[in-house]
Amino acid sequence: MKKLALSLAVAAAPFIAQAETIEIEKPSFYGKLNVTQEFVQPENAGNYSQLNSNASRLGLKGKIALDHGLTGIYQVEYEVNADDGTESKSGNTLTQRNTFAGVKGEFGEVIVGMFDTPFKATQNKIDLFNDLRGDIKNVISNSENREANSVQYTSPNMGGAVVTVDHINSEDEDTNNGLSASVAYTLEDIYLAAAYDNEVEGETINAYRVVGQFTVDAIQLGALWESQDTDGESKDGWLASAQLKMNSTVALKAQFGFSDIKTEGGSTFSLGADYKLAKTAKTFVYVTQEDSDDESINATYIGGGLEYKF
Repeated sequence: MKKLALSLAVAAAPFIAQAETIEIEKPSFYGKLNVTQEFVQPENAGNYSQLNSNASRLGLKGKIALDHGLTGIYQVEYEVNADDGTESKSGNTLTQRNTFAGVKGEFGEVIVGMFDTPFKATQNKIDLFNDLRGDIKNVISNSENREANSVQYTSPNMGGAVVTVDHINSEDEDTNNGLSASVAYTLEDIYLAAAYDNEVEGETINAYRVVGQFTVDAIQLGALWESQDTDGESKDGWLASAQLKMNSTVALKAQFGFSDIKTEGGSTFSLGADYKLAKTAKTFVYVTQEDSDDESINATYIGGGLEYKF
């Protein structure tokens, strides 16, 4: 019996040694807190103020070395509400954001879960007031979607071009599956992209988007055009933005656009300034004016806040 035990120990030694040398990469914890104090001046109602938590979030992400030259990737992300502790629509303390598991290799990348559509992702950094009142989702676009039950393929970088296709499962025999696809091209300081949505969220809607961004020295310029076709009726919207980095700490920005997609005769105009407090911290101020044919939603928004990333 002693000889058998010794033989087993000797046989297992190489595997034990190998197991001891395996390095397991710990997931990275990350987050962002973006909180603003905002004063609202409606055109046809009384003024009021509000504290906003703007897509503040906590998350975990990481990767796992797999066989055959593959890498497993994963991310779990939730929105937190720093202003009142709950999300007003659902009443939940945490709201799921981009959460997925996937694998990548020389063939590209495949992820499954819930995440931003390729259509939404093409906005890149053109929307300078993203997550604030001047966000394009409030006036310009109906297609800033984050979809559950998604299976997405992203191609390798092909000379600066990347193709992304997202199949969105309806999980309902009475509802068609959705499709979101994009082609993006990056060459140094130039970014160009085109995107298409078909029946995303089960709706009989086709949407098209073309975007471009150009950076030269301290100036960044961007433009976006979007069209939405619903049962043969087409509505368009567009946006232009500009940012000037005065120095290493101060950036001035402006953004304006017009659209009939969200509301007839919709327009948005924003001015703002960012002041960098650290590599991952800034304070900022902004003013946004929204108008449309429906005067009940016309208002001016003035605010300032803090953003910390960690």
